[in-house]
Amino acid sequence: MRRIRPLFLISILGICVYLAYTYRLRVEEQRRNAPPPPPKLPPRVRSTAESWRWEKSSENGGPAVSVKAKDFKALEEPSRFELEKVELKICSEQKGACDLVTSDHAEFDLAASSLYSEGEADITMGIPTEETQPLPAGRIVRIRSSGIRFDSKTGKAETDREVTFELEKGQGRAIGAQYDPATRELILRSQAELIWKDQGPKPRPMKVEAGHVVYKEAEAKVYLSPWSKFSRDTMVLEGKAATVTLDKDGIRLVETTDAKGSDTAPHRKIEYAAGELTLHFSANSEIERIVGRTNARLVTTATQAVTTVETNQVEMEFEAHRDDSVLKKVTARGASRVHSKPLPAGPGRAPLESKSLRSEVIELAMRPGGQEIETMDAPLASVLEFLPQAPNQKQRRIEGEAFHFAYAPGNQLESFRARKATTRTENPPKDNKPGPPAITNSAELAAEFNAQGELARLEQWGDFRYQEGERRARAERAIFQPQIEQFMLVQQARLWDPQGATSADEIVLDQRTEDFRAEGNVQSSQTPNQKGGGTAMLSREEPIQAKAARMWTRQRQTVITYEGQAVLWQGASRLQADRIEIDRARSLLLAYGGVFSQLLDQPSDAPRSEPSNSPKNRAARPGSPVFTLIRASSLVYSDQERMAHYSGGVSLKRGDLDVKSQQLRAFFKDSSQTKPGESSLERAVADGSVLIIQDLAGRTKRGSSEHAEYFVAEGRVVLEGGQPQLEDSVQGLTRGKQLIYYANDDRLLVNGVPQHPAVSKVRRK
Repeated sequence: MRRIRPLFLISILGICVYLAYTYRLRVEEQRRNAPPPPPKLPPRVRSTAESWRWEKSSENGGPAVSVKAKDFKALEEPSRFELEKVELKICSEQKGACDLVTSDHAEFDLAASSLYSEGEADITMGIPTEETQPLPAGRIVRIRSSGIRFDSKTGKAETDREVTFELEKGQGRAIGAQYDPATRELILRSQAELIWKDQGPKPRPMKVEAGHVVYKEAEAKVYLSPWSKFSRDTMVLEGKAATVTLDKDGIRLVETTDAKGSDTAPHRKIEYAAGELTLHFSANSEIERIVGRTNARLVTTATQAVTTVETNQVEMEFEAHRDDSVLKKVTARGASRVHSKPLPAGPGRAPLESKSLRSEVIELAMRPGGQEIETMDAPLASVLEFLPQAPNQKQRRIEGEAFHFAYAPGNQLESFRARKATTRTENPPKDNKPGPPAITNSAELAAEFNAQGELARLEQWGDFRYQEGERRARAERAIFQPQIEQFMLVQQARLWDPQGATSADEIVLDQRTEDFRAEGNVQSSQTPNQKGGGTAMLSREEPIQAKAARMWTRQRQTVITYEGQAVLWQGASRLQADRIEIDRARSLLLAYGGVFSQLLDQPSDAPRSEPSNSPKNRAARPGSPVFTLIRASSLVYSDQERMAHYSGGVSLKRGDLDVKSQQLRAFFKDSSQTKPGESSLERAVADGSVLIIQDLAGRTKRGSSEHAEYFVAEGRVVLEGGQPQLEDSVQGLTRGKQLIYYANDDRLLVNGVPQHPAVSKVRRK
């Protein structure tokens, strides 16, 4: 047994060797035939896959979410996945549409239900489902950005990076954005810019800029803050916070605060501003209306003037014109003011005066093209001021109602009219004293301007009244010509001041010289010169009354002329002529053509000492007026000399005495030294073919000479020169070198020596 045991050991060893060899062969064969091992996973990656998909159904009204990716990696962190070629779809049953997010690379957090795309991602909005409803126009169509984070529970997307987006009618960009598909609300956090396209035949985009934008698609509104800016072509509008209202055709309404805007075109510029500003747009996104409230202001600059409108509320109406909105009408309401300042007129030309209109309501209608004002109306009580821009211009103010203005090209005022008008013109100082203003009133007023923009004519009618210092005037109609500073008063015209009053069919007043001209049925009353005591020719106590076909004054009314059947009188004293002139400065009275003067003596209250039928008492009977009547071709009366010089076929008649001559000088007493019963005519001196006739009861005396003097108080007549003679129808003819005849008592002196009664003296029976 001992010999067999080693054999068993060898056999066992052999079997083991065989088994080991066989096992090795099989292992080698299995190794050669085994499949290759899978590749090693990257760090933090637990697994990978292709064509990965994840879905979440709609819960509690939330959106249904599905995520697809071409490549999938499960990370070591719980429920986090890296996705390549990602599609995220968020669908809303209420909207009947889905939003699709695509990205080359994204990370999906299943626990947080969020997707983050570091690279660029596209969001396509409103992909229709089978039962989709019509979606509102103006909606967001597509968003592009990077660094976008999506919340699959709510569908919200947000990023802090630059984002661009497309709208159905525009596009935009911003830095930082957030979008909520459930509410269709897009928030642009900063540097936002939107471009809206209109639907006109030639679309003109509107550019909208703001610091922060909230676009609420469901409300069709865009909220801009803290500032906003709108621009299109030549139009620019800037303001603080703003609200934009949209509809299917684009922008319909813009509301903003502390806003200012402008529209610039060749040869004109429109600027506007207000505390609150609202822009209304048409279906083609053309501006239809702009309404400004609180400190509203509109400035239009044309070729010749800058016109500024300031008001509590301004409304600007526009109309479509050649693919553009042009200003058609402007209405200002509440404490409104329109100020027009002419632009510089050019070298060597004085600037035109500015014009300012104030009223509660002012309406401006623009010329076709919207560049210039055509008419302006102020229907309520208004005030128009002309503000001087040069030393020679006067400040004028017109108050009235129902103002209507017409403009020439270049915003140049052409004419205006008003009702119930009151004008006030400030005059320059005179003699170092403030000049009194000129004030007028009338029921109607109309003004015209020349091509240079200067006031050329101002017409007022309907109970016209005028006042300038102590001067007054009235008429049915008045025409004022500022260039020559003349007022023409027409129909029932009357002008008066402390120096006198004049009425006529027409009166022309020169404001510069204070002189005037009157035409037609002239009637005048002049205050007499108060210096000196006065005479029968010009009394100091009674006004000078006058009538004539025409009248005018010169040298600041110191020279007054009446012409055409002129009649001038004081009490019973009267002067007629074709032309009468009063020179106040030189105290002269002149008359020409058909001169006739009637002078009245004062009646006597003295007791009669002689028979009532005596020549003396016939000349001065108590209570009986005595007239001196003189006719001539011309008259020159000097009040300083108290002498009237008549010439050209002179005829004097006083009581029963007639004097005819070529010339006659009448000397008057000072009325202050004339006693009752005394004649104010002191003496008369006649020259040239003198003829004196005295008609008594049944008797005539005729005296002739080349020179004669008549002394009224004595009744003495002195004849000399030539061949003096006195012919008495009863006593005969007397000649001599000098004849002195006493008309009151029939005395006659020849050469100064009394004659016999038969020759020189006639005793009356």
